[in-house]
Amino acid sequence: MSKLDTLARFLSEARRAVFFGGAGVSTESGIPDFRSPGGLYSEAPETIVSRSFFLAHPEEFYRFYRERMLYPEAEPGPAHLALAALERMGHLRAVVTQNIDGLHQRAGSRLVLELHGSVHRNHCVRCGRRYPLQAVLESEGLPRCVCGGLIRPDVVLYEEPLPAGVFERAEALVREADLLLVGGSSLTVYPAAGLLQYYRGSRLVLLNRTPTPADGRADLVLRGSIGAVLSAAVARL
Repeated sequence: MSKLDTLARFLSEARRAVFFGGAGVSTESGIPDFRSPGGLYSEAPETIVSRSFFLAHPEEFYRFYRERMLYPEAEPGPAHLALAALERMGHLRAVVTQNIDGLHQRAGSRLVLELHGSVHRNHCVRCGRRYPLQAVLESEGLPRCVCGGLIRPDVVLYEEPLPAGVFERAEALVREADLLLVGGSSLTVYPAAGLLQYYRGSRLVLLNRTPTPADGRADLVLRGSIGAVLSAAVARL
């Protein structure tokens, strides 16, 4: 039996599967990993998207944010669509993502836990008024609320904790999962990567183009395009 056939069998038998994904899921939709700045900035991207940099240099933060982290024209890719199909078929219980682009929801996934927040949710730091992504896209310089306060995205910056309750919900879902799919993640960003330690099942599947620190404990490892692999597996169900 091929690895793809084994994955399809795992999926067909799953009723509480959880997918945990990272940037590799959305790179197939044309959204690059922001850790590869292409030489446009002398600072490391991790520095630019840190809380301390945001507070000290908000203009530079928003310049980087608009140019390198916002892709409003991006469409859900094959991996997003395959995961939404698995949920509709009753095999996938939830998606836990490190991505902030909202593409899982646009593809049709209903239970999505966004560990690092979303570009689609924004708020005024002074009065708390909520704003959509368009408010940031259409502004120039610093996006301002009608009260004059600064609008900031509900995105977790370096040096900030994860949103209250989100990691705990993800941990509970992983503990209860009968299949854990991990895709498009290098598994090097914590605390998100620490979710794997809570999985108690015997079917851990890693879908990634390159090796990860968790390959040795996985029950199944598949290399290549995550979208192509998931789409092919769904087609076998």
